[in-house]
Amino acid sequence: MTTCNRVIIIGWDGAGDFVREAYTPNLDRLFASGASTLEAQTASPTISAECWGSLLHGVSPAKHGLTNTKADKEQFPVNSPYPSIFRVAREAFPYAKLAAYSAWKPINSGIIEPSIGVHKVSMPDGELVQAIAAYINENLDFKLLYVQLDLPDAAGHKHGYNTPGQHRVIEETDQHTGVILEALEDADLLKDSLIIAVTDHGGGGENAFDHGSDHPMDKTIFWGCTGPGIAPGTKLGHVEIADTAAVAAHALGLEAPASWEGKLPVGLFHSL
Repeated sequence: MTTCNRVIIIGWDGAGDFVREAYTPNLDRLFASGASTLEAQTASPTISAECWGSLLHGVSPAKHGLTNTKADKEQFPVNSPYPSIFRVAREAFPYAKLAAYSAWKPINSGIIEPSIGVHKVSMPDGELVQAIAAYINENLDFKLLYVQLDLPDAAGHKHGYNTPGQHRVIEETDQHTGVILEALEDADLLKDSLIIAVTDHGGGGENAFDHGSDHPMDKTIFWGCTGPGIAPGTKLGHVEIADTAAVAAHALGLEAPASWEGKLPVGLFHSL
């Protein structure tokens, strides 16, 4: 098993595979140094709570039951048979530092379980990445960090998905990601960290300014990771968003819960 000292999941909301059309040097650097695909598939329906829920809890929306409304108004049950990667990490590492920085507050309030000692921060993207950089600098021994940046989805709803207006904001989000990567580099944490870069859904399939359908523009997402045990330049085949939790667990040396549907993508780690 390939074990890392920490895992960082960097999520861009609503970016689909539209990074093909944007200038994203930071994301490109992550992809070149590890494994990636621009043809991963997200959950159905292609809506944020359903998709981020599948990423974090390793199962389909039919099982985790999350919706945007539910995540906004209710806390996720701590005794659910479908634990998040945060709960799995907490049960394995009782005293580890776990953190979730999300521009979209319902992820912190309704998708990640309450009362399991996760440091949660919600604020706009630009402020968020500065807070993340400060957190990394002050907590070199953190175990799991999840990031959700919201601007690409807002731009898709405003300008249309996979349009020049959204591409400009995707490029801004890549710059924000660069702040996080620079903080990791300055702290000398890159060499023993697994970094996963992913988006939750695309958009523009059945409605130019929305998402939620099973159209390929809504369903197809980018997914990549880099770190120990990952061969640079690896091109991945089939990847589902729910696989993300399994990859994070594996990298931390943890056994994935039997209830999870997510699997390790074939050929991702050298040992597989």
